Amino acid sequence: MPALRKHSTAVTRQTLPGHREYNSTRKKKTSKMKKLKNHPQLNQQENSPKAVNNETDLCSLTDLEFKREIVKILKELREDMNSNADTLRKELENIRRSQEKLEHSFAEMQTELGAVKTRMNNAEERISDMEDRIMEITQSGQQTENRIKKLESNIRDLWDNIKRANLRIIGIPEGVEKDKGMENIFEEIIAGNFPNLKDTEFKIQEAQRAPNKVNPNRPTPRHIIIKMAKVSDKERILKASREKQNVTYKETPIRLSADFSTETLQARREWQEIFKVLKGKNMQPRILYPARISFKIEGEIKFFFQQTKAKRIQQYKTQTKRNTERASLNQKERKERKGGKRKKKKKRKN
Repeated sequence: MPALRKHSTAVTRQTLPGHREYNSTRKKKTSKMKKLKNHPQLNQQENSPKAVNNETDLCSLTDLEFKREIVKILKELREDMNSNADTLRKELENIRRSQEKLEHSFAEMQTELGAVKTRMNNAEERISDMEDRIMEITQSGQQTENRIKKLESNIRDLWDNIKRANLRIIGIPEGVEKDKGMENIFEEIIAGNFPNLKDTEFKIQEAQRAPNKVNPNRPTPRHIIIKMAKVSDKERILKASREKQNVTYKETPIRLSADFSTETLQARREWQEIFKVLKGKNMQPRILYPARISFKIEGEIKFFFQQTKAKRIQQYKTQTKRNTERASLNQKERKERKGGKRKKKKKRKN
């Protein structure tokens, strides 16, 4: 019997011409089945109850049906792959479009930044030019201010030189000069206040009131300005008035002073407060031409053009006086205390 079986199998192998092809197709089917089993979607489907039923159905199928099922599955896979590929292509196209938009916007931003940089550079250049112009204008303004100050000082000096020989009389009532004349009034003032200068002959070139027009709202009378022929005569009269201090005309107090320009007068008036304080402290102050002050401090004569320095020295002197007074008082108190302690000791001994 075994011999007959071997013979039958051999005959069948020889008689069936497509047996080898069948075996090859069978092997291909098994390899494809393994691949399909390893596929993730098929693995998911296999885990489901439908997949289990399909496995049992596939085992019961014939070769043609099995091939058809596999072809169907492959078609479905191809369709799924194609659909996934289409979606991926669409997504890639969208990404490319968005990338192109971003690149375009980035290029626009770069162009805008370039334009902004150029504008900034132009603005910086303009600002630097404006700063240079401002510096030039400020320098020229300072130069012009210095020139104006120099011109003002020169004009003031010229005006003061013109008025150098003038003598200003302050406090004489209005209308007195109509009856007597200004020259006679001046002679009466010299004769009544300065007997030493009575015999000297002062030459007067001109005498007038200043200002020329009468202001009804002005409470004080206008000043009389007398132009002397010599500056030395004016200086002698002013020196005599400083020595006497109280000058009168018909028992009314008047004042004699030098005639200066308005700028010099204003600068000299600013020293009045310091002058009064220094005079009250017996520091022998004097206002010198054009507007400086001199006074004695510690046996030396100091000259000052600025008020701040004079005020500092004045404050320093007052502080030193206070310190010396306090030191002297403290010494007296110490001596008194020592004397009281000695008296107490003597009383205890006795």
